Amino acid sequence: MSWMKTYESRVTTAEEAVEVIKSGDRIFLTGNCSVPQKLLAALVDRAQELENVEVCHALTIGASDYVAPEMEGHIRANSLFIGPNVRKAVQEGRADFTPVLLSEFTLLFKQGVLPLDVAFVNLSPPDEHGFCSYGVETGLTKTPAESSKIIIAEINEHMPRCLGDSFIHVSRLDHIVPVDYPLLELSMSAGGLSDVHIKIGEFAADLIPDGATMQMGIGAIPDAILNFLSDKRDLGIHTELFSDSVIDMVEAGVITNARKTLHPGKITAGFMIGTHRIYDWAHDNPLIELHRTEYVNDPFIIAQNERQVAINSAIEVDLTGQVCADSIGPKLYSGVGGQLDFIYGASRSKGGVPIIALPATAKGGELSRITPMLKQGAGVVTTRYHVHYVVTEYGVATLYGKTIRERAKELINVAAPQFRDELTKAAKALNYI
Repeated sequence: MSWMKTYESRVTTAEEAVEVIKSGDRIFLTGNCSVPQKLLAALVDRAQELENVEVCHALTIGASDYVAPEMEGHIRANSLFIGPNVRKAVQEGRADFTPVLLSEFTLLFKQGVLPLDVAFVNLSPPDEHGFCSYGVETGLTKTPAESSKIIIAEINEHMPRCLGDSFIHVSRLDHIVPVDYPLLELSMSAGGLSDVHIKIGEFAADLIPDGATMQMGIGAIPDAILNFLSDKRDLGIHTELFSDSVIDMVEAGVITNARKTLHPGKITAGFMIGTHRIYDWAHDNPLIELHRTEYVNDPFIIAQNERQVAINSAIEVDLTGQVCADSIGPKLYSGVGGQLDFIYGASRSKGGVPIIALPATAKGGELSRITPMLKQGAGVVTTRYHVHYVVTEYGVATLYGKTIRERAKELINVAAPQFRDELTKAAKALNYI
C-alpha cells in the first residue's frame, strides 16, 4: 500500500492545483459527461491573471463560463467537436474549431501536433493497487493525459470503475483534487421519441441482421432504432459511445455479444453519455470494455467485426449522396465525430450495414433535408463514395453501386412528399435524371 503515501502527498485543492498553469499553456480538458468541474471553475476564477491559455476538448457537457466574452485574451477554447455550450463562441470567432476524425483526435496530442502542457482529468477512486479508472470517458482522454507534461486529476467518488484499457496509477498523477459531486447527465432522448424518430427507427431496423455488431452515434435516432430490435438475436456492440438504452437490450437478451468476431462477449466502446442509470450499471461490469478512441474508431479495427452496423445522422444529404453533418452552410455546428470512421469501417466489414438516418425535413416541415445540392459552404462529412443507405421516415434509399440518376430517384422517393416535385425539377435541371 506504499502508493497511498504518494497519493496523500499529492492531494491539493482545485485552486492550488491550477496555480501551475502559466500564460501560453495548452490544456487538455476531459469532456462529455466527465468534465472536471472544480478544476475548470478554478481555472476560470484565475483567468484574469493569465494570457493566451488554450483549452482543447471534444464535446463538453455543462457550464461554458470558460468561453464567456470576458475570457477573451485569457482563455481560448479549441473545440475538436462543437457542442451546444461552445457553439455561439465558435460561430462568433471567440473560440476555435479544429476539424479532425475522432479516430485521429487523440493522435494530435500523442504525436505532438498539439503538444500539451497540462491535462485536466476526472477519475474514479484508486483500487487496492493504486489504479484509478478514467470511468465513463476513457477513449478520448487516456492518450492525451499520457501525452501531457502535467496531469491534474479530480478523484470523484461518483465516477464508476470501468474496465478495459482504462486505468492510470496514482504515481502518474502530479496533483490530486478529491471531489464528491454527481457526474453530469445527458439523455439521448430526453424529450421523448417523436413519430418521425419512430418511423426512421422502424425502417432502419429492417436493415439490421441477427448477429450484427452495432455502432450508435449520438442523438435520439439510434435510441429509436433500438426500440425495433427486440426480435433480433445475438446483437453485439462496438461503438464510440453508448447510453442507457443498451441496458434494456442486454437485460432482454437481445444484446449478447456472442457472435462478435472481435472482442466476443464484450461491449466495446470509448465512452458513455447518459444518466446515472448507465454509470451505476457500468461500475465494475465485466461485460464492458472501454478502450482508446484511436483503437475503437480505427476503420480497419471496426471492419474486423462481421455484420458491423453503423448508424449516424446528418443535417442534409444532396441528390448525389453527399452528407453534411457538421455545419449549416458555412456556419460551423458540430463536427465529424465518428461518422466517417464507422461508415467506412462498416462498409469494409463482411456483411456490414452503413446507415445515414435523418428526418426528411427541418424547421417544422418548412425545409427539405434532401436537397439538390448542399448549401453553399456546407461541409461534406461523408462523401458520396462512402454512402450505402440513407433512411428517413419515408423509407430507405439504397445508393451503393447506383448511378447518379438512380441515386437521385432513390433519394427523392424518401424525401418529404411536398418537396418531391421540386426535387425532381431540380434533378432534371442538373441533368441528374
